[in-house]
Amino acid sequence: MPSGAPDATPALLKVENLSIHFGTEARPVRAVDDVSFEVREGETVALVGESGCGKSATALALARLLPEPAARYVGGSIRLLGTDVLRADEAELCRLRGGRIAYVFQEPAVALNPVYTIGFQIREALAAHRSGIDRAAECARLLSEVGLDAPRVAGAYPHELSGGMQQRAVIAMALAGNPRLLVADEPTTALDVTVQAQVLDVLVRVQRAERASMLFITHNLGLVERIAQRVLVMYAGRIVETGPVEDVLRRPRHPYTRALIRAVPRLRGGAARLEGIPGVVPSAAEYPSGCRFHPRCAHKRARCETDEPEDDDGVRCHFWRELPA
Repeated sequence: MPSGAPDATPALLKVENLSIHFGTEARPVRAVDDVSFEVREGETVALVGESGCGKSATALALARLLPEPAARYVGGSIRLLGTDVLRADEAELCRLRGGRIAYVFQEPAVALNPVYTIGFQIREALAAHRSGIDRAAECARLLSEVGLDAPRVAGAYPHELSGGMQQRAVIAMALAGNPRLLVADEPTTALDVTVQAQVLDVLVRVQRAERASMLFITHNLGLVERIAQRVLVMYAGRIVETGPVEDVLRRPRHPYTRALIRAVPRLRGGAARLEGIPGVVPSAAEYPSGCRFHPRCAHKRARCETDEPEDDDGVRCHFWRELPA
């Protein structure tokens, strides 16, 4: 398992008190609410949580990809390699997107243009971000690096490839601009288990070979241990627990993190057992008062229903120190 990155490593990405609202000012949908975290040079950080917790909105905000003015950045800051993303102009954002930060999305068939060959799309990314290179040769190198037959795949259209091959092609395209930060947003969700493992192996290998940092977004804690050094647990628009992967997975502190870990399928007596989390993630338009997890928490007390917990050593829970081990 990867070890935690040293604290002295400089931060490539620093997000501080980020808040993003949708809807009207009178009735805001608080998709991301006072979120702070960083990703260091060469580090992989996992952002985990159920669907609807705000993970993808957070990821898209890093390069200002959320549609504005539908999305309103109402507070906080995002700094990527010294650039203040929320104050950058269009020219700066164009250089940033694909060049300093690149994305691998959940559905490769949607990310790829169906009317152009894979090679054309990769060479287009190379033309946008790198000059003075042999684009055909670099395209072949990138496809080979992700484990694809470069001559065949470069001339193929997306519909001629399997889902796993499409996702590898998307990874190659993401690497075309030599990004310093790779954002992988649920990159294996649409794939079967065997292909998931292959794509994860490709992501880890190319991330290390290219010496890039990575933010890996998933709802599946079972994938985190093999790919990340640190983990951020998100619930209802907020980070509720942070820490090195080994600490969070072996000694979870927040009740929500504990529930997520119990929800990972395990084999007992020859049969898969799954322990779900009661209830659903609350709507971002109507968060409950107090701790946002309290309606689903088995350890809640009266204070949890009225007082919102502050960050306490990387955990947003009033009573995490008193929970049974």
